[in-house]
Amino acid sequence: MNDRIAVLGAGAWGTALAVLLMRDGRRVTLCARRTELCEAIRVTHENSAYLPGIPLPDALELSADWRAVVRDADTIVMTVPSRHARTAIAPITREIRPGALLVSATKGVEEGTLHTMSAMMRAVAPRGVEIAVLSGPGFAAEVARGKPAALVAAASEEPVAIRTRELFASRTLRVYSSTDIVGVELAGAAKNVIAIAVGASDGLELGSSARAAVITRGLAEIMRLSVAGGGRRETIAGLAGLGDLVLTCTGDQSRNRAVGLRLGRGERPDVQSEDPGKPVAEGIANARSVRALAARLGVEMPIVDGVYRALYEAAAPDTIVDELLSRELKAEF
Repeated sequence: MNDRIAVLGAGAWGTALAVLLMRDGRRVTLCARRTELCEAIRVTHENSAYLPGIPLPDALELSADWRAVVRDADTIVMTVPSRHARTAIAPITREIRPGALLVSATKGVEEGTLHTMSAMMRAVAPRGVEIAVLSGPGFAAEVARGKPAALVAAASEEPVAIRTRELFASRTLRVYSSTDIVGVELAGAAKNVIAIAVGASDGLELGSSARAAVITRGLAEIMRLSVAGGGRRETIAGLAGLGDLVLTCTGDQSRNRAVGLRLGRGERPDVQSEDPGKPVAEGIANARSVRALAARLGVEMPIVDGVYRALYEAAAPDTIVDELLSRELKAEF
């Protein structure tokens, strides 16, 4: 293959996907926002800031000139955090060639517009560009090391979903296709917020039973949001929903779970500032946007609301637990 692929965003996930895509003779360029990060990776052949300990292929190209790289690309993979995604991609969309494939590997809902990442990209991209998303349970370090994983490639049009599936599938990464792009994206955004709640439960040392309850009732909240937004219920039972939720809520590499652990232990994460040299916990920003989207759609999400109040209103996590436990009893389904 002679596909030319641009990966926008040199964080952990962007770097891992760039490594994954460098097979069958593909030309892959990893694009960083900071020139100094490009140079550090070029010298050390390792992204020590975001994906330490994993050697990168010598043939991996690096650039901070996103316009030039996008102009030459057949496929563009966006891994920029959701709160910065529009700012990063909107100025370069005129460089995207007709027929190119634009894939979002970012999980989040845009604040203000409350767009999913694919809806945001469709709003700014020129006509003739194919749009898809890649989501599901995968930690960057494990994918980069070639450990087995399974993800979902979704697009509104089935041929685009299949094209994306074939792009990312490898011997160690099994990729399924889906046409439920809304369900896949809303699940990916909301599960990050639920993972903060699970982390807080563990930080409070509430036990395994409480953790299982939060995961399960969190899944119910994700399902309500997805269906109200136009997604399909069965999607939430699959990799993009249940699979990603379980991984993010229980895995030690989960940044969102780590935020929740700190909350449960009485620490106060700084929700306003963001260190450009450190990985981002998407659930912090998406506690706001997912909560706002739920309000717009008339969906009840008490766990998401509790995480929002713990992060942005300094509500005590143990008080939120008491409130959740004292809610009116009702049928499960």
